[in-house]
Amino acid sequence: MKQTNQKVLTMVIAALLCAVGIVIPMFAPKIVLEPMSFTLASHVAIFIAIFISPPVAAAVTLGTSAGFFFAGLPPVIALRALSHLGFVAVGCLILKKHPDVLLRPASTVLFSSVLAVVHAICEALVVTLFYFGGMLNSGFYNKGFAFSVLLMVGVGTIVHSMIDFGIALAVWKPVSRVIQIPVSAPMASSQKRAAL
Repeated sequence: MKQTNQKVLTMVIAALLCAVGIVIPMFAPKIVLEPMSFTLASHVAIFIAIFISPPVAAAVTLGTSAGFFFAGLPPVIALRALSHLGFVAVGCLILKKHPDVLLRPASTVLFSSVLAVVHAICEALVVTLFYFGGMLNSGFYNKGFAFSVLLMVGVGTIVHSMIDFGIALAVWKPVSRVIQIPVSAPMASSQKRAAL
């Protein structure tokens, strides 16, 4: 019975994170640096999902990507969202091998940095395909490939990803203490959790 309750709770948490991941881009502040815009906290639900488990992370990534497709946003934006599966997979693999990664500041920063670089590579690849396919707005072409894709999408995504990771971590710390399901990224060692 307990395992069934945990599965139901996990599905509810995944659904809530999908909803949050779809709603945040609608209302969160946007930073516009032509030709790109960055929505603050738009990746927070996905990072929290990574901290919980690979199935939750995959469900939230696919759910939020579907939200972009159904919202009628340009295909490049929806496919950039779908490309998040790349850094989600890397994050889940790292947490599987090193579940204590968030317990130390140095490993947390390294983890965030690795995810940010993979995140940037995935998004830049998507935008590169659209760039050379002539399917982007004129702002991308006016500024050129190096500025628009490599700097704005690549470096911009690294910065954006690390900021959102920090927000997700700030949310995850208190939530992880009360969540009633097994998680991939605990915020306390197993001895401390047993004492709680």
